[in-house]
Amino acid sequence: MSENQICVAVVGVRFGAEFVPIYRSHPDVREVVICDADEERLRRVGDEFGVQRRFSDLQALLSAPDIDAVHLLTPFLLHAKQTLQVLEAGKHCASAVCMGSTLEELARIIETQRATGKNYMMMETAVYSREYLFVKDLYDRGELGNPTFLRGTYFQDIEGYPDYWKAVPPMHYATHAIAPLLALTETRATRVNCLGSGVLSPHLQTSEESPFRLEAALFRLENPPIAAEVTRSWFETARPYVEGFDVYGSKKGFEWNQFRGEKPALYTLSEERTSPGRPVLIERVDIPDYAQRLPKPLRKFTQYETDGAHGGSHPHLVHEFVRSIIEGRPPAIDAVTSANWTAPGICAHASAIQDGETVLIPHFTQVNE
Repeated sequence: MSENQICVAVVGVRFGAEFVPIYRSHPDVREVVICDADEERLRRVGDEFGVQRRFSDLQALLSAPDIDAVHLLTPFLLHAKQTLQVLEAGKHCASAVCMGSTLEELARIIETQRATGKNYMMMETAVYSREYLFVKDLYDRGELGNPTFLRGTYFQDIEGYPDYWKAVPPMHYATHAIAPLLALTETRATRVNCLGSGVLSPHLQTSEESPFRLEAALFRLENPPIAAEVTRSWFETARPYVEGFDVYGSKKGFEWNQFRGEKPALYTLSEERTSPGRPVLIERVDIPDYAQRLPKPLRKFTQYETDGAHGGSHPHLVHEFVRSIIEGRPPAIDAVTSANWTAPGICAHASAIQDGETVLIPHFTQVNE
C-alpha cells in the first residue's frame, strides 16, 4: 500500500469482470490487475477495461510484492484453498460466497486470518442489496417491531453448468438466503433440522452425499429466540430464479416480490382491534437506491444491472472491502461473521443426510469473547 491507495487483483474474470470497472473507479485504488486461467478471456477483459497487468497463474500473482489485496471470483470449491494461499502470501482477501464447504475449512481460514493479520471478507451480496438495506432501515427504526419469523429463499436451476456443481448440496451454497436473516437480527443460528426433498434424476446424481433436488431447513436463532426457515434448490424445481427473504414482525412484515419486475409487499398490522383479528394494510413499495452511501465515482454501479448484479450490491461490497484495508479495521463481513453465516448451511445439509435429525451449529467467536 502506498500513498494511502492500494493495488487490487481480481481473480476469475468471468463473473469477476463485473467488479473490474468498480475497483478501477474507486478513489482509494491505484491499480487493478486481473488473473484468469483462460488466456482468451483474460485478453478480452483486459482489453475491454484497459487493464495492463494480467496473470494466468495465481501463484505468480501472489509473488508480486506490490499487490495489496485479492478478490477471488473463482469456482466455489476453490475458495477455501485459494483464500488460504492469499492470506499466507501476506495479502488481504475478499472471496465470493461461500467461505468454504466444510467446518474445518472455516476454522482454518479464521486461524490463518488471525495469524497473518490480513483482512478477510466474504462478499455476500444479499446484505448489500437495495431490498436488504430498505428492510434493515425499517428494523433499526423499530418500524417492524419485534421479529416473529424469518424466511430465506433461493431457487436456481443450474442444469448445464459445469459438472462439479452436481456434487454441491443445495445448502452448501445457501448464504444468499441465510445471511440476510442473521445480519438483520445481528444474531446466529444455534441448531437446525433440515429435510431433503425430491430425489435427483440419475443423470444429475454424482454423489451419494448430494442426492436431493431441494433442501428445506428450520433454524433456531439465538437472540432473539425465533425460528427462521430457509429453502434452497439447484435442480428439477419448477420455479424461476430468486434470491429473496421475508420478514414478519409484530408491527410490519416484508415479503420479497414473487416475480421479477414486481414490487415487494409491505404489511402493516393495524392498531385498531376488530373481531375477529386486526386489519392488515397491504401496500406495494418502491425500494430506493442507496447510491448516496457510496463515493460519487461508484454510484453509477448500483444501476449496473446485469443478471449477476444482485440488487446493486457490488459497489457497496467493493467500497467496504477497500475502506476496511485503508482504515486498518476488520471489514463488516469479517472471517468470524463469514463463518457464522456459512456454517448453518453446512450443518443443514448434515441434518438432511440424517433425515432431519437436529444438528448443533458451532459458534465461531472473536478472540476476546
